[in-house]
Amino acid sequence: MAESEIRRSPADPASSETPVPAGHNQGPPLDDEHRPEWGHVGIGNYFYWKAAHRAAWHNPSSGIVAFRIKKAERLGVTYEEYTLEILERGRHLQIEDVERIAEIKQARAARAGRNRS
Repeated sequence: MAESEIRRSPADPASSETPVPAGHNQGPPLDDEHRPEWGHVGIGNYFYWKAAHRAAWHNPSSGIVAFRIKKAERLGVTYEEYTLEILERGRHLQIEDVERIAEIKQARAARAGRNRS
């Protein structure tokens, strides 16, 4: 074989312009670019919001969960919808809140319609 036909390995320093660090398999990068959890726009209040979200959705006691499930079933909403209503509005839904319950059910139907198509 002629010298021109011999292929050199990619790790061979003679075949590349920049040396490859030890342990590098020369494969493509796994991610295009590192993106921090808070995005590229700056950290701002990210950690305050993260802590508040964790505190809001912490695991409540089994008694509270049972109460919310029963109440949600009576009102015709899911546990998640009922809990989210408490977190967003700061109050428990009542039987008299017919308009708000209808809005929640309508939003659920709209989400289900978007997910099907």
